[in-house]
Amino acid sequence: MSDEDLSSLFFWGILGLLAGARLFSTLIYHGDATYWLNPWLIFWPFQDGRFQGLQGMSYHGGALFGLIAVIIFAKVKKYSFREIGDMFAVAIPLGYTFGRLGNFINQELYGRVTTSPIGVLFTDKPVPNDLMLSTNLKWVQEVAEKTGIAITGPHVNLPRHPSQLYEAFFEGIVLWGILWFFRNRKPFKGFMVGMYFLGYGFFRFFIEYFRAPDAHLGYIIELGKTTLRSEYAYSHPLLSFSTGQLLCVLMMIFGIVWLIVASRMPDREVIRVYDKEARKQAEKKESAKDKNKRRQKRKKLK
Repeated sequence: MSDEDLSSLFFWGILGLLAGARLFSTLIYHGDATYWLNPWLIFWPFQDGRFQGLQGMSYHGGALFGLIAVIIFAKVKKYSFREIGDMFAVAIPLGYTFGRLGNFINQELYGRVTTSPIGVLFTDKPVPNDLMLSTNLKWVQEVAEKTGIAITGPHVNLPRHPSQLYEAFFEGIVLWGILWFFRNRKPFKGFMVGMYFLGYGFFRFFIEYFRAPDAHLGYIIELGKTTLRSEYAYSHPLLSFSTGQLLCVLMMIFGIVWLIVASRMPDREVIRVYDKEARKQAEKKESAKDKNKRRQKRKKLK
């Protein structure tokens, strides 16, 4: 792959990622018909005559459209999508780790209220409205008493699960470690792509139990006891599922189906880029003259 093709790959991949992340955030997570009725506002960075940027991005939309963009690029340029996808899949989790650390620093996408010692009190000034909870609620009074938070007004800010850090660790570092282990042990091309979607969906699904769902969306599926809207910040019944969890299930299904399909596709044999044994065999066949040339080139590079 030439440098120009490599630059094009990243350009179209990132463009697809940003477009998908914005589309999903506005059309699925926004909660009303504003963007459906006014689609030009999706990528319009102004509001009331002031520049505010594009606030709101969805990981699932970015993953889907980024995937589509890379598939189209590989098809047009006649590269193997399975090889490109495997390389991307191993690298993406570490980048995701830093993204979630950024969410933690920016005090956004925080978790549910908790009384555990691991709870974090986000105290940005001014404290965002969605962090402030009414002190008229019984459960708010109980949590405040357990955590030693003084109630001095009609609203109070309580400790939250640092779900951003949970995601940074499991969906980032742990998932990266798993994929890194398999990178040179994959049984067929495209294996890492399936493992990434399956692994991310699995970890994110369970971490969603510690995240506060969007108040205007709540739980889209409730098979257990229905909770009050005021308790979304604190209670997540086992059989209630958020929008993010539903999308994670679809990711896991896609990962499993892709693994089955990729394992049966033609030309599925893996190119062992890091195969040490093959490298040793190749080096043995080299002539002394070739070795000397390589040695001299290394000296020049140094």
